[in-house]
Amino acid sequence: MKTLIVTGGDINLEQLKEYGEKYKEQNIIAVDKGLEELSKLNIKPTHVVGDFDSISKEKLEHYQGNGQITFHEYRPEKDNTDTDIAMKLAIQLKSDTITIIGALGKRMDHTLANIHILKYALDAKIPCQIIDNYNKIYLIEDRQTLYQNKTHGKYISLIPLTSIVEGITLKGFKYPLTNHSMPIGISLGISNEIVEEIATIEIKKGVLIVIESKD
Repeated sequence: MKTLIVTGGDINLEQLKEYGEKYKEQNIIAVDKGLEELSKLNIKPTHVVGDFDSISKEKLEHYQGNGQITFHEYRPEKDNTDTDIAMKLAIQLKSDTITIIGALGKRMDHTLANIHILKYALDAKIPCQIIDNYNKIYLIEDRQTLYQNKTHGKYISLIPLTSIVEGITLKGFKYPLTNHSMPIGISLGISNEIVEEIATIEIKKGVLIVIESKD
């Protein structure tokens, strides 16, 4: 099954409604404050995860009365974020794909951590993406094919997650590369664009953060 994780960052309700419809018969994991956003659209999650310090007691009790929802409650003093725990749950559920909404927002520490925990899904060989109105973020470690008319936005940025990414080859891009090594800490891969109908990213070693974005 597919899994949608709704966590506590910035959320556009129209986008959440769209994905809520897509995942109606799939797994929907509400992460703490994400439950509040789902409740605005009357979308029922299959799982709720968190320490529940960011949701009203009334809202929590309302959903706890539904026997079809599984709750996973944790103490606030823990080693992992609620979204981290939700990601691990999605993997335990043997998800075919994972989409995360609400992973980006004002708290840059949480935003960076949420991008890093995409590595769990990558290691488990599960396609996983973070989505908001302006960005689609995912990790690759081998090859990715992109279609010009299906990207989330016109800009494609590549940022090393590992200390160095070796053997990067870009085809179909405005700024191509051939067997190039990109160390962490440089901005070479920012704001590329696809100029052909189909573009490819290939890497030989390391992990790249890929961001499809628009203004």
